[in-house]
Amino acid sequence: MGRAANLDAVRMELTARIAAIDVRAPYLRNGEMAVAVDEIRHIAHHAGLNPTVTVAHFIEAALARGEGRNGRGPLVHGWLAMLRDAVSAERQDVAACDTFAAACSVRLAA
Repeated sequence: MGRAANLDAVRMELTARIAAIDVRAPYLRNGEMAVAVDEIRHIAHHAGLNPTVTVAHFIEAALARGEGRNGRGPLVHGWLAMLRDAVSAERQDVAACDTFAAACSVRLAA
């Protein structure tokens, strides 16, 4: 029970962080958003939430390319929705990461 309770607490924290980014998204510069996503990635990595790490990497790469702002801001909400989905994913194996990576490739390329 201890590990499951801890994992639930981590998921709740990550979900709250994602919600906070989503609310602030219209006012954040890409670099600021990247820092917030990197913090989520770091926490997820230590908790073993592998699909969350995968999605965070994709978002950070998109932000580094300058996406998410300059008229593409609404896409950020879709990215964060995918990040929320990854946080709640039950499976943490390579196949789950590959599935999220494929979804990111489609969504982030749009």
